[in-house]
Amino acid sequence: MSTTSAEEKAKEAIAAEREALEEGHLVPQAYRDDEYAERHVYLPHKVGLPPMGHYLRLVWKRREFAFELSRTTMRAKHFDTAFGQMWLLLNPLLLGSVYFLLVDLIRHHPRPLSFFAHLLGGLFLFQVLHTAATEGSNSVVRGGGLILNTAFPRTLLPLASVTTSFKRFVPTMAVYFVIHFAAGLGLTVEMLWALPIIVMVTVFSAGFAMFCGAAQVYFRDLASFLPYLLRIWMYVSPILYYWNDVPKHIQHWLMLNPMASMLAAWSDVLNKGQAPPLNLMVIGTGWAIFGLIFGALFFISRERDFAVRI
Repeated sequence: MSTTSAEEKAKEAIAAEREALEEGHLVPQAYRDDEYAERHVYLPHKVGLPPMGHYLRLVWKRREFAFELSRTTMRAKHFDTAFGQMWLLLNPLLLGSVYFLLVDLIRHHPRPLSFFAHLLGGLFLFQVLHTAATEGSNSVVRGGGLILNTAFPRTLLPLASVTTSFKRFVPTMAVYFVIHFAAGLGLTVEMLWALPIIVMVTVFSAGFAMFCGAAQVYFRDLASFLPYLLRIWMYVSPILYYWNDVPKHIQHWLMLNPMASMLAAWSDVLNKGQAPPLNLMVIGTGWAIFGLIFGALFFISRERDFAVRI
């Protein structure tokens, strides 16, 4: 084939592609690149931390995976059935009743029903962290098959646990408000402060779930110790007592407990119907951000090792 003939054929091909583009029969290369990006396969990073902007975009694009994984967990535990939904309400109510009786027996001075509302509210909010941590700690080891056979950002596994935890928390608030009104407590505009407190606890729980999920890959006994650690954590949090009952010099030390400021603010909002003190909100926000960043960086930096260790 002569050079002149090859050039003519190349010019004809370019002209044909241009004509097809003008008539809309051909997708431009730039669009084809975008389409490829949508189908782009997630590739685990090799060392250290990946470019976080790109990684977070991948997590957001695959958020449906976490929601579906959470729905699967709820179905596996029969929480999508009538009896399962009933147990979601009865279990925290019975747990709160047991703690209320124990506290009253120890004090020998029966408390009013408003304290029962305080105890239930704090217990239900703490269960967000408890469920996220216990489910999240098992998420990576339990998802070994997915990790070995499917490429996706591994952070979706503990984040699915946080989603499950939040779904289990929402129905408990119906139980709380029954006790809330039975105790003669009313509704105030200041109770809307409950929403940012829930966000703080959820954000902190996400970070803690990611930390526990990665730590259990290396320390399998964590699953055995974690329930006891969480129970001790609950005892040193202002759930079985009011924050104001704690002497001032001890309150400073209790601030080292990330949940203390959030639960104290939560009790002020729900039980007293008043805006929480600013210092509690600032400290709670700081703990939530620190917990999320620390847990996420620890998890993502160890993510590449999961496939060879589980």
